[in-house]
Amino acid sequence: MVEGIVLRDESPPPPALKLAYVYILNLPGVKRKSVFPATSPLIMAMKQTSTPKYRLIQAECWVFDLDNTLYPSTSDLFSQVDQRMTRFIADFLDMSLPEAAELRRTYYLEHGTTLAGLMALHGMHPEAFLDYVHDIDLTAVTPDPVLNQALSRLPGRKVIFTNGPTNHAVRILERLSISHHFEDIYDIVGADYIPKPKPEPYDALMRRCKLKPSLTVMVEDLARNLIPAAEMGMTTVWVRPAAVREQDDLVPAHVDHVVDYLAQWLGALTAE
Repeated sequence: MVEGIVLRDESPPPPALKLAYVYILNLPGVKRKSVFPATSPLIMAMKQTSTPKYRLIQAECWVFDLDNTLYPSTSDLFSQVDQRMTRFIADFLDMSLPEAAELRRTYYLEHGTTLAGLMALHGMHPEAFLDYVHDIDLTAVTPDPVLNQALSRLPGRKVIFTNGPTNHAVRILERLSISHHFEDIYDIVGADYIPKPKPEPYDALMRRCKLKPSLTVMVEDLARNLIPAAEMGMTTVWVRPAAVREQDDLVPAHVDHVVDYLAQWLGALTAE
């Protein structure tokens, strides 16, 4: 069994982020399972597994989410994105910032992304929105040599599957110095603006990248986005956000592996 190694402390997550993850994990479609109650929260998360390790080692393709997955959720980039979304909505719909913030949260929870809600209910064209909300400061994202080395040793193809645009993904990958590991980026534009966890972009990704689900691993920080992958037969890895690591019972049943620190976990996996 692969165990993770804690190399750094992380600051507490923003309260809003914690509330969002707790809400998502308590959605009706997200079943939960418990993990080893006698050990510490970190060790429980790193040991929990319901599939053999060989499914990971023999995978032909690894599908990685981008934001809060390849870099720590405590980087808190999404506070910037949320602020810019709120401002855009306030200007676009001529409403106050508090009203826009509430609408942003509602559309995210009901439509999968705020963008999807704005397009469906207000006929908004997505290009200006995506450019504006992702024009953020990436200073908090720095080169990750541990992740770079682990990806170098990890067998199989590697692709990015994100609800954001490609230009944002490229900026993040370049900041992390890992862009050379990925052969493709399947973004929200390529998915015809249909976001995860709706099943259509998963089917399209499988066709585009010629994936065999039984030989594919999907890595995500949002547990609900792993539901379609699990239903297709993929091995699922949940990069558990700092916001919910203390809540040891909140492990969805469709999750095969739970990871707190992706770079260290991949490093340990590929070192054996």
